[in-house]
Amino acid sequence: MHETMIQTSVDNQKEFRTALGQFATGVTVITANDNHGPVGITVNSFASVSLDPALILWSVTNKSSNKDLFCNAPFFAVHVLAEDQADLALKFAKDPSAFAEGEWHFDSNHIPILHKAIARFECIKHTTFDGGDHTIIIGKVEQFTHNQGKPLIFTGGQFGKFSH
Repeated sequence: MHETMIQTSVDNQKEFRTALGQFATGVTVITANDNHGPVGITVNSFASVSLDPALILWSVTNKSSNKDLFCNAPFFAVHVLAEDQADLALKFAKDPSAFAEGEWHFDSNHIPILHKAIARFECIKHTTFDGGDHTIIIGKVEQFTHNQGKPLIFTGGQFGKFSH
């Protein structure tokens, strides 16, 4: 294997993104609610932060038209998608109001809850941080669920599946 060291710069952001794409991640849809109704966004920048207290993080691009909504939402839910939910991920990647075709309901905090996710974390916003061209949102997990199933994977700009 031949390895070339590259210094980061604005001229090689595409190469940097390609290198980041070598790291396989799960795929999530984050949902929240505002005065106009439920919104969702497909995100692979999800990670655990702490077990005590139970904290998670995700990030939203500052270019997103819904960035302020998610940064200001007091509650949100993180849905970890199953391997057969790539179509749902694509819908929310293109349309934040893609709830019309899916199964969902509001929880007691009026968070839109998608059905059939393999895990879900219902959160109260804990804090936000500047993260360059993204904003990092940390949530305190109030409750969670997990179900049987295999996760949807994203790597190299494509969806994939675990194989055993």
